[in-house]
Amino acid sequence: MLIVDLSDPPPIGVTGPPGVVVAIGESSTAEGEYWLDTATFALTDTEHEDRRFVTVESVSDTVADLSERCRRWPHASAVCDDVLRSVDVTGPALPGIVTESLAYSTLQAGPEFARWLAERGPAKLPDIPDPVLAERDGATLRIRFNRVKRHNAFSTDARALLLEALTVALLDGTVTEVVLGGNGPSFCSGGDLGEFGTFADPAAAHLARTRHSPALALDELTRRLGRTCRAEIHGRVLGSGLEMASFCGWVSCRPDAVLGLPELMLGLIPGAGGTLSVTRRIGRWRTAYLVLSGRTIDPVTALAWGLVDEVSPSGAA
Repeated sequence: MLIVDLSDPPPIGVTGPPGVVVAIGESSTAEGEYWLDTATFALTDTEHEDRRFVTVESVSDTVADLSERCRRWPHASAVCDDVLRSVDVTGPALPGIVTESLAYSTLQAGPEFARWLAERGPAKLPDIPDPVLAERDGATLRIRFNRVKRHNAFSTDARALLLEALTVALLDGTVTEVVLGGNGPSFCSGGDLGEFGTFADPAAAHLARTRHSPALALDELTRRLGRTCRAEIHGRVLGSGLEMASFCGWVSCRPDAVLGLPELMLGLIPGAGGTLSVTRRIGRWRTAYLVLSGRTIDPVTALAWGLVDEVSPSGAA
């Protein structure tokens, strides 16, 4: 990880991917603008509307924490930075989803993910009936994650049922509203860690992610329905849960929500479309911060960043 001061002059003759670059300081000079555009993100302890900045309580403590995380997961950190710089948030979703998935599969075959699997040890995945529930109410299709005891951790069977419900909405023009939510204390706590590593072949895993993608279905529904394809989030909204919600045209968030992208601790990056969906909402800089720092944010910060569209009264979402 490279630390740069915003007042430093830009380098001469440097080519290739810059890697993780964290900028610090304040500057309105040409040098500052260069580093703000080049950096993975900039840290400050003052409030900034510029989404290239992330405001933290202590810049020095955050730099130390980021340095340690990039040292522990150098491959995942660098790949995350590469993908976020490569994904075109203004273009169609498919190229971004494919780019993310190929990078994710690369990391699945790498030493950092293997180390996490070894540290985790054998895992047993419980058989939970009806992991996703779908109910039609007139023109509204309500879809709810239903693995309550695991905070709706996202599993292969949940993905299949979610995609089935979303496909119904895509094929039925009389569905004019889709509402995505979660039963129990959380919306979705991310991928079920008990399933990680069950795909022995990263290439097959890539094909499964891209050929059976709820992200692409949600993106298409939002393109068609706009704000009436909405997510109602609460509790733990982590990893794939946040990534999928971010594709929706409107995200309503309860005050108890905790939002974040914790995949780096597995030696991975977001793999459910988040490098596209979250970046569309908050820019590559703050998306990179969420991944590389592993820190969570509260609904007030999420609203200020544009990650959610409203913070609803408790119990209203």
